[in-house]
Amino acid sequence: MNESTRGSSPATGQSSARPPGPPQPKRAGRDLRAAVGVGVALGAVVLAALFAYKPAFLVVIAAAVVVGLWELSTRLGERKQLRVPLPPLAVGGVAMVVAGYLRGAEGAWSAMALTVLAVLLWRMFQSPENYLRDVTAGVFAAFYVPFLATFVALMLAADDGHRRVLVFILLTVVSDTGAYAVGWRFGRKKLAPRISPGKTREGLAGAVLFATVAGALSMATLIDDGTWWQGVLLGLGVAVSATLGDLGESMIKRDLGIKDMGTLLPGHGGIMDRLDSLLPTAPVAWLLLLVFVGAG
Repeated sequence: MNESTRGSSPATGQSSARPPGPPQPKRAGRDLRAAVGVGVALGAVVLAALFAYKPAFLVVIAAAVVVGLWELSTRLGERKQLRVPLPPLAVGGVAMVVAGYLRGAEGAWSAMALTVLAVLLWRMFQSPENYLRDVTAGVFAAFYVPFLATFVALMLAADDGHRRVLVFILLTVVSDTGAYAVGWRFGRKKLAPRISPGKTREGLAGAVLFATVAGALSMATLIDDGTWWQGVLLGLGVAVSATLGDLGESMIKRDLGIKDMGTLLPGHGGIMDRLDSLLPTAPVAWLLLLVFVGAG
């Protein structure tokens, strides 16, 4: 036994209790080892598909959309008894991603409109009770998952699309990491305690700091004709949208009374628990890159 951990002998008459030490560090509520392992594996798959062959990455986006829709519709059915029509949503979601990649924003909007129409028609063949409630949930799901994911396909379609998508993912991950690291170490003031008690204003500042620095570096080195100040603005936009996206999904999960949207990814939850920051950030990154360096 190490001397530092050994209590004093009863013969000395001294207490064997240890003196109070410094406060113990906070611990994450998840299996950190599993979370890191799954995160590394997902990152490897994403990067391999992104840089090997663009259509392969399109398959990754479509697969994430279908699984995300399945998780969301399942939770809505379990917790709110909403009958969200998954088949037309899944088909329409894949169509949105492909149309966005091949036909641009007009193709994405057209596929979105057809998906909404399919949801309305599909639900008509069931009981009319709660029809409006169910189709509203279906339209929400169509917008929240596949339509927002389509902006990743729009970025991918550019000549330098693989680098644009890389910058988008990198800044979102860096923003989340900065928020976690700074909030874990210095967080005191709650950002939105009624929605997500773990988020702090200090964490938001960390997200902004990390994302703007990473944005300045990545925009100047990875994007043709990109400048450092554009990267700062891009990083700021990503930090804000990623935080709002995280809070938005936290609000949904609080309303549903669940901790995670799924259990597919050990240490992370479900696919939707990983897409919460990425989905609302995709249109922000697409628009800013479009303004700064054009369609490509």
